[in-house]
Amino acid sequence: MQTIQNGNLVSMRDVFGETLLQLSISDPRVYALDGDLANSTKLNLVAEKNASKFLQMGIAEQNMIGAAAGLATVGLQPWACSFAAFIAKRSLDQIQVTVAQPKLDVKLIGAYSGLLTGCTGKTHQALEDIAIMRSLANMVVLAPADASEVQHVMRFAHEHTGPVYIRLARDPLPVVMPQDYSFTLGKAVELKQGSDVTLIGTGTQTVRAWEAADLLEQEGISAAVLHMPSIKPIDRDAIIDAAKQTGALVTCEEHSIYGGLGSAVAEVLVEHCPVPMLRVGVNDKNSESGPNDALLQKYEISTGHIVKRAKEVLRIKAGK
Repeated sequence: MQTIQNGNLVSMRDVFGETLLQLSISDPRVYALDGDLANSTKLNLVAEKNASKFLQMGIAEQNMIGAAAGLATVGLQPWACSFAAFIAKRSLDQIQVTVAQPKLDVKLIGAYSGLLTGCTGKTHQALEDIAIMRSLANMVVLAPADASEVQHVMRFAHEHTGPVYIRLARDPLPVVMPQDYSFTLGKAVELKQGSDVTLIGTGTQTVRAWEAADLLEQEGISAAVLHMPSIKPIDRDAIIDAAKQTGALVTCEEHSIYGGLGSAVAEVLVEHCPVPMLRVGVNDKNSESGPNDALLQKYEISTGHIVKRAKEVLRIKAGK
């Protein structure tokens, strides 16, 4: 296992493969199902070190979900893994009919989510997976911020009976979660206190929200940072408390602005505590392949864009 310490750059996928290997060894119910991407998702660790628990399903995601559902009906716990674009979109009907509706104990792993998929092509990017998965009844939707949190959400998913979707990123990210962190379903994590505006991040964007808060502080703006690892169920109390404390919110996600974190937060605010809110996400555009920094700029989801939106929402809050 890699050294996971605050500030270190650690890959979610490496930790995912190592943790699933451990689960497959310790629990006879756990099986890893691969959509022929094991070298990328790191399921190859299970294939190499615990081969009897590795099932190669080929490039046939719909069949993989059907097989996973079948395994769950006989008391096993399958972890079906592919790129988020393929899991969430190609096999949506199978997930809804054979996994979500009967509430089977299947874990769905969406690797390579969002925009930053390493120039693998726009067909491999997933900007709609959160929206799709949170619309399915019985589905838990989780988006960890760093490799440390990946371990926590996987252990939760292992102990939780029912379908869980876990959204993972490709490239290494700084570890930002506290050393004493413990994941609780439906609970947000306050990473930084502030009084002027709250930045709510999920997945990879929480790191950029953290960076944006530091830049805002240098300009005399006090920004709180709230990490939302559990998108469904979402922490309504934390959102309402943040709205009351700072009176202005910005949501940050590597996902479409439609149906994702921003939509979920807006639903809570409009019903319970309306305050000025802006969203940082991909704004009704199709994606394209390219270097990470160029994509962050083009689709306006970089740290700088979070800073810009924070200043905009503060102007709205001030009535300017």
